[in-house]
Amino acid sequence: MKFGMILIIDDKPENLFSLKTVLTLHSFPVDTAESGEEALKKVLKNSYALIILDVQMPGMDGFEVAEALSGYSKSRDVPIIFLSAASTEKKFITRGYTSGGIDYITKPIDPDILLLKVKTFYKLFEQTRQLNEMQDILRSEIEFRKKAQTEINARALELKSILESIPQLAFTTKATGELEYANSQWLNYVSSVFRFPAAYPDDNDIESSFRAAIVSGKPFEMEVRIKRLKDNVYRYHLLRVLPVWENNTILRWVGTFTDIEDQKQAVKRKDEFISIASHELKTPLTTIKAYVQLLERMSNDPTAHNYVNKALFQVNKLDKLIADLLDISKIESGKMKFDKKKFRFEPMLSGVLDMARQTYPEFVFQQNGKADAEIYGDETRLEQVLVNFISNSVKYSSSRKEVFIETSITGENKLLVSVKDFGIGIPKEHQQNLFEKFYRVEDQVKTTQGLGIGLYICAEILQRHNCDYGVQSEPSDGTTFYFSIPLN
Repeated sequence: MKFGMILIIDDKPENLFSLKTVLTLHSFPVDTAESGEEALKKVLKNSYALIILDVQMPGMDGFEVAEALSGYSKSRDVPIIFLSAASTEKKFITRGYTSGGIDYITKPIDPDILLLKVKTFYKLFEQTRQLNEMQDILRSEIEFRKKAQTEINARALELKSILESIPQLAFTTKATGELEYANSQWLNYVSSVFRFPAAYPDDNDIESSFRAAIVSGKPFEMEVRIKRLKDNVYRYHLLRVLPVWENNTILRWVGTFTDIEDQKQAVKRKDEFISIASHELKTPLTTIKAYVQLLERMSNDPTAHNYVNKALFQVNKLDKLIADLLDISKIESGKMKFDKKKFRFEPMLSGVLDMARQTYPEFVFQQNGKADAEIYGDETRLEQVLVNFISNSVKYSSSRKEVFIETSITGENKLLVSVKDFGIGIPKEHQQNLFEKFYRVEDQVKTTQGLGIGLYICAEILQRHNCDYGVQSEPSDGTTFYFSIPLN
């Protein structure tokens, strides 16, 4: 056992020696002082667990030393045992206790009694010290918690102020999804802050969809129409909900409803315009195309024949553009029709490659693998996907004018088709957006023509055929577009 220092104060060296010997034999570390003045100097420099103090000393007697020690914060709680050869009258014992002592031993000293008292008071001192340390730790913990709680309250108040100032409907929920806060905007759409707004009957239920997100633990987003209370009008809102994590545990969810009704109406008007304009352009363009084809057949002049071919090429491009715009209009209105039936994929692919070789004679189109499989789907629409993938490969190719078409049957009983070029490639940050409507890579906008709608239409066609699809690319290392279609 490791003990703290014990200070013995006595004006007689022989007493100091005998007391020190007894305590040292029992593993107590001991320090000594031969006068009250020397003792006070040592107390200022060192810390002691117990003081054994002789009462009768020249100069400062033991009572005066004890009274002086009680005035020091450092030694105020150190227990003092008085030693005295004087009478044990009540007045001496009383003064000893009032001076700060906790016990009184008369000389001659019984070593066993001394050791018993030293051990007892030393143990009490250690327990008191430990209790004080625990009290200090608890006091620090309480102060820390108070400070943390104050900071949390301040942050919560700041967050609440922010949520109240934004135009969106903002809310927070517990980890279980139970609403715990909603801002004032919430009351424009629902009469209670403890209930989610009701969705339009044809839309997905908000609370059920949110519950599914809670199970996954992932951010959640959906477009939904909710009814404004003042006029009972349903308006489109974008609902976004994010989890708040701490130590790999979701503490709560924070979400907003953002009004997107105006954007929805703008998109609707744009789509209606595209649809009307495309239909109106289709009729005169068909007529122009027919007359140009007649001129091609009637002309014997090589120069005129060349000009007619160029005009026909541009007319075909315009015809394809209008067809794509019409397809977008059909997709947006849910009217894109599919004539699905069983067909052999290999002959369709061969026809697409023959057409590609005629359209782009300067390119080499190489097919690798077999595609002799029966597919159930719309042959014309899947052909449209292949044509689009191949035309993109040609459009963005560099000096190496080769396009590889790979086909194989996967272990999941699907036909995998990929179209690979060796062109400029696509940065990774753009790849996930390629199949979005009107999306174009900024670096390629200035060098190539197009509206960014071909891949969007391809994505819709492939989704309607339950296909997996995507793109793999590295800048300056070419691009591969692929899709896999179930055989059954």
